[in-house]
Amino acid sequence: MRQTTSSEMTAGAVLLGRLKTVGVDYIFANSGTDFPPIIEGLAEAMAKDVPLPQAVVIPHENAAMGMAHGYFLATGRSQCVMAHTNVGLANCAIGAINAATEHVPVLLMSGRTPVLESGRLGARTVPIGWGQEMRDQAALVREATKWDYELKFAEQAAEVVDRAHAVANSTPKGPVYVSLPREVLCGTCAAPDPDAGGSSIAPAHTAPHPQAVAEAAALLAKAESPLIIVQRGAGTTEAFGALADLAERWGIAVSQYWAIQLGIATDHPMAAGSDPGPLLAEADVIVVIDCLAPWSPEIHALKPGAKVIHLGPDPLYARFPVRNFRVDLALTGETGDAILALAAALDAHALPDRAPERRERIAAANAATRDNVRAAALAGRDGLMTKAYVSHCLSEAIADHDATVLSELGCPLDPLELRTPGSWFQEPHSGGLGWAFPAGLGIQLANRDRLIVATMGDGSYMFANPVACHQIAEALGLPLLVLVLNNREWGAVRQSVLGVYPDGYAAKANTMPLTSLEPTPDFTKVAEASRAWTARVDEGDALPGVLTEAIRQVRENKRQALVEIRIRP
Repeated sequence: MRQTTSSEMTAGAVLLGRLKTVGVDYIFANSGTDFPPIIEGLAEAMAKDVPLPQAVVIPHENAAMGMAHGYFLATGRSQCVMAHTNVGLANCAIGAINAATEHVPVLLMSGRTPVLESGRLGARTVPIGWGQEMRDQAALVREATKWDYELKFAEQAAEVVDRAHAVANSTPKGPVYVSLPREVLCGTCAAPDPDAGGSSIAPAHTAPHPQAVAEAAALLAKAESPLIIVQRGAGTTEAFGALADLAERWGIAVSQYWAIQLGIATDHPMAAGSDPGPLLAEADVIVVIDCLAPWSPEIHALKPGAKVIHLGPDPLYARFPVRNFRVDLALTGETGDAILALAAALDAHALPDRAPERRERIAAANAATRDNVRAAALAGRDGLMTKAYVSHCLSEAIADHDATVLSELGCPLDPLELRTPGSWFQEPHSGGLGWAFPAGLGIQLANRDRLIVATMGDGSYMFANPVACHQIAEALGLPLLVLVLNNREWGAVRQSVLGVYPDGYAAKANTMPLTSLEPTPDFTKVAEASRAWTARVDEGDALPGVLTEAIRQVRENKRQALVEIRIRP
């Protein structure tokens, strides 16, 4: 291979440097035999003082995708994942599905098996060169990505990164995929101009139409029993505060149904908890803020004549073939911008005389609901604990800490007292399990001073490839706290069966088929293999003390920790 001149670089080096130019901080990579031009490109760029993202080895692609997901949640900046040909890309597919469902931009890339069988740089030299070839490698993730492309020429390297980044970060955001043939990356092209500035393509952002915003504000101002349902947070810190102020000033209940992110403090006077059912039955105007499924048509009914306003980056969720929730008015735009626009439009309307009474009534009802939730949680202490009790204890343990809680079939939201944006993340509604652990690592990587707690069911923990995740935590010095709520079964599957066949044979069986995870592993041993601090709790009375010590280990000793908690089936 000829050496590059000072005025040119390999396409691999140019591509990697361009990732830094567009704002990528990390490349989460699991390398393979297609990586020689990537590894050489990193070395070349460093030798030539080209700024680069930090490339880190992530020994499982599901963890790489989860970390990119979590890092975006913490920073708002999209990151890059690099995988090995088709097999690495296949492991990325679940993460791509999760990212697509939650509008998380990820720059996903993987190599291609060499094209030629002999006679040229990059030719196939081992049997996997034949075994990993596909007719359409991008098809593995195409349905879960906004855009995909295969790099054709070395001189495209920079502009393809620019386009990938712009498309991923345009409204609605989402993952993109670029295939990187080894031969193309080994080619050379002009070295980047250090004075050229940033990306040549800016992301495209949309804003709701002013007339539609005014119409939504008029409907809300005239409503007798308005309701807000928020599922994916408020979008920005400013909008989080604006939504809280709007709800309190106008006396509007806010339900966080299957909340992926926190949209309002859980102890806010207008925070009505996670069950929208009774409120939906009375609401005459409903504002749905970025909700894939704002209620369940099977169990929830709207009041006849109710008007429904949807707002968010894709209020109709066009990626999903069937989604037929009522929509009288749709406001398209980034969630935070749409909330701020609606709040400003409401300021043009006089507060109705009924607002103070409505505010007091809703606040009293919500306070009673929170008291009931607390009582029910405390009742789950004796014997095998309930998830609600674990959540209550966790809430008290983190009360004096700047904390983020992730839950993947782990701690429920209602018993927690959380007050800030970025303090709550639930598993994506696509259900690609094994998400919370690596997403927590990504959030911890972005904010090393914050207490990050990933709570998972036992099945979700196993899906997370925990050996890989604990190794990453130790290698990168990420002191994450992991709670494994172990009920020794697929609890969600059991509940689904009971929902369809409440009096069926499976419900009456001593052991429901295809749900048991017995015999349960000792999950503490998995974590101890990477020098984590661990504990196992079987009795409710012991849990608060164990959580306190686990947090001390994480905060003072900067050590990852895992607590396995035995809970009721």
